Amino acid sequence: MNHSADSELPPPAITAVQDVAKVYRQGSHCVEALHGVNLTIEQGSFVAVMGASGSGKSTLLHLMCGLTRPTSGTVTVAGTELATLSDRELTHFRRDRIGLVFQAFNLVPSLTARDNILFPLYAAGRNATNEKINDLAEQLGIRDRLTHRPDSLSGGEQQRVAIARSLITDPAIVFADEPTGSLDSVTGQSICKLLRELCNEQQRTIVVVTHEPSVAVWADQVMVLKDGHIVERFRASGHGDAQSLAAHYQQVVGAPQLAAV
Repeated sequence: MNHSADSELPPPAITAVQDVAKVYRQGSHCVEALHGVNLTIEQGSFVAVMGASGSGKSTLLHLMCGLTRPTSGTVTVAGTELATLSDRELTHFRRDRIGLVFQAFNLVPSLTARDNILFPLYAAGRNATNEKINDLAEQLGIRDRLTHRPDSLSGGEQQRVAIARSLITDPAIVFADEPTGSLDSVTGQSICKLLRELCNEQQRTIVVVTHEPSVAVWADQVMVLKDGHIVERFRASGHGDAQSLAAHYQQVVGAPQLAAV
């Protein structure tokens, strides 16, 4: 039997955005942050969403992870159309099925790294085995830091704790909003390498919002937003390095040259 056709089928979509628009009211004026956005994110892929400040990239991330609702269109994550959920159901869905990582680490200062990682489970009245916590901490290179509080951790270690926290519930997808923005370039690249490894070795689905070519170059696919809609999609591997990707991004959006590192 010939299985070649099946082997060429793309992985299933874990996230689908269809004809999405988002309008904000500012006084007597309406601002259209997104319009006519369509995209799919395949299970097990690493996607970077690039765009300048005000392009709509953070709004798109907030819609995909259920932090805000679209004015029109649909957002489906892990087979669930988010608009069908009540606010309470959406909170539970986000807690259980979506991992979130931000530029600000958002760790609780009074808690140890271990308890910060476990915080989403505490909120859900659940727990994790010591083996699971230790294995996750080992994968992220912070096992010997679990008893430390955030003020005794480096920036890179704090972001690794935040990533571990996003993974502790075994989410369907992880969204990261400028995850290297508070880090120096070397530490930032180590975080990108970690995200790439999570995708490759554990088939995690990861979406990173960034304006940095040095981050986007780690992704499988790059989507470029400008003025609220997607103007380009391309494979990061087709550009070799961050400098080449930065040049292509500049050409697409007509922006000043971005630093590659």
